Amino acid sequence: MAGTQVAENPLLGPWDGPFRVPPFARIGSKDFRPAFEASLGQAKAEVAAIAENPQPPSFANTIVELERSGENLDKAASVFFNLVSTDADDELEALERDIAPVLSRHRSETFLNEKLFTRIRTLYEARKDLGLSPEETRLLERTYVNFTRAGAGLPAEKKARLAEIGEQLASLGAQFGQNVLADEKSWLMLLDAGDLDGLPASLVSSAARTAAERGHPGRYAITLLRSSIEPFLQFSARRDLRERAFRAWAARGENEGPTDNRAVAAQMVKLRAERAKLLGYDSFAHFRLADTMAKTPQAALELLESVWPPALRRAAQEEEALQALAAAEGGNFAIQPWDWRYYAEKQRKAQFDLDESELKPYLKLDAMVEAAFFAAQRLFGLTFVERFDIPLYTKEARVFEVFREEKPVALFIGDYLARPSKRSGAWMSDFRTQHRLGEGQLPIIVNVMNFSPGGEGEPTLLSFDDARTLFHEFGHGLHGMLSDVTFPTLAGTNVARDFVEFPSQLYEHWLEQPELLRRYARHYATGEPIPEALIDKLIAARKFNQGFATLEYAASALVDLALHLDPNPEELDVVALERRELARLGMPDAVAMRHRTPHFQHIFSGESYSAGYYSYLWSEILDADGFEAFREAGDPFDPETARKLREHVYAAGDSADPEAAYAAFRGRAPTPEALLRKRGLDDAASDAA
Repeated sequence: MAGTQVAENPLLGPWDGPFRVPPFARIGSKDFRPAFEASLGQAKAEVAAIAENPQPPSFANTIVELERSGENLDKAASVFFNLVSTDADDELEALERDIAPVLSRHRSETFLNEKLFTRIRTLYEARKDLGLSPEETRLLERTYVNFTRAGAGLPAEKKARLAEIGEQLASLGAQFGQNVLADEKSWLMLLDAGDLDGLPASLVSSAARTAAERGHPGRYAITLLRSSIEPFLQFSARRDLRERAFRAWAARGENEGPTDNRAVAAQMVKLRAERAKLLGYDSFAHFRLADTMAKTPQAALELLESVWPPALRRAAQEEEALQALAAAEGGNFAIQPWDWRYYAEKQRKAQFDLDESELKPYLKLDAMVEAAFFAAQRLFGLTFVERFDIPLYTKEARVFEVFREEKPVALFIGDYLARPSKRSGAWMSDFRTQHRLGEGQLPIIVNVMNFSPGGEGEPTLLSFDDARTLFHEFGHGLHGMLSDVTFPTLAGTNVARDFVEFPSQLYEHWLEQPELLRRYARHYATGEPIPEALIDKLIAARKFNQGFATLEYAASALVDLALHLDPNPEELDVVALERRELARLGMPDAVAMRHRTPHFQHIFSGESYSAGYYSYLWSEILDADGFEAFREAGDPFDPETARKLREHVYAAGDSADPEAAYAAFRGRAPTPEALLRKRGLDDAASDAA
């Protein structure tokens, strides 16, 4: 019966189309529940067979078999969680709420299986005598660490409570993300022709298209997607409308009623603290960071607090300049968060003669995709061939077969445009992870973004920040596409949280290379290359507004740590804690957190960045120092430096310790000075000294 069910379900039967892509055309929302039921049963049986094996434990019959287990469950889950983030409907969202705790229960049953852990522990204790390769040793060590961090070896009552906590957190994480999406989908600010003062033509055109798609032809609509609201705040001359839009943006997840996330977040923080205590840690932050490059919350705090004072001084200088600019225009008000981007854009124009609206016509989406491909070809020898014969889950996405040395190495999907069914933000994911077990498998990588589409019949144009986001996520994508390891647990982006952002943030540097801009930054209407003077202005302005940018990020990271450092967060009001932490830091009233707690999806829609949002800054030390290797070589595409980068970082996954991986690429450990130089805070830091 089960075999028939699997064979008939398009999620679980053979994927025999081109590149063995999921058969999206045949998959419906109704297929997921039976697919999960069947594949969970299979996965449980496979784990039980490993645990109950009467043969003595060996690397092959325990660790490798564990790597092979759950293939059908992985297939179903990869498609489901990608679609629930990019093309959700009510049925998928309902199933997410149901399936999240079920999958958490299966994970707990696996990691807390005492017979299975006994086999793993036996191998771990004898690992030096097993004749394993370095990668096999790494996998054994990581498997042992993963099991102990999940609670393996603890008394039965603690394991039972850990399993309960895992299920509750999975349900709450799904609810948190769906609440934010609901708030974003329900808010729309409709404008008339008289409300468009200051807005560039590209934003007006996009807002008209959005309004028409939402049933308001002839009007203009601003949404809470970052690609819509940020340029509105940057250019709109209507201060009243900027304030209305900003307040709605800041209030996501904090609007009372069924989508309010304050109690959800508080409960998640409490459960995480309890779990950490059961596992023997002082706080959830101590638990999370014990398995990272930082190792301790104190190390992360020291990094964040080292940049805070120079950023605060620089932001004060920036605010003073913006206040003077507003006063010169007759503005009798203190700069507020809904004013900052607007006057910063004016200040940048005055200081560098650089106007974002002047730059945007040269940054056509399709051309920036080609630019990202060009850099990958120059650095790593990759070529991208678009396929038109592979059906995807949406017609808006594009798909490319990726070759290296004329051999296929990956399939890459780019899903770039915003739509109501897609969660906000930008991310990299996969439909299939690379490995070399058995016949092996090549990865299927997806980049998801939320760029506002151009008007009807017009191309999608990007801001420079949008283009940087595209390169950032493509850097993650390359980490998945270039992965070249044996075991899926060690593949691609499955690395320490404060190392995973290094390949992505490093890749952003190539967007600013004049050679690349001259080739791909061409005016969408005339085809003329971007003027050299505009490139010079862009590079000269790269450190502009970095006090603001550093504060809005670092404040979010510090609040994240404050939430998760409390060992007993019983009567927790997450917004009150947020306010106290910002007051302690001396956060200026004119600067808002990049992610306020009630919509902080990085740390609450799952646990990827919980107590770990600091990792972007930690990785920035690596990316700033790492790109200087190319500068020292005198060539941003230096072949030998690129070879070491590919071999020791992008291709290596988690097959080596991240400190060792970085040192193998760079020839030494990173130094933090390059970070302050990159952000333009070195002068502010030296002023303090």
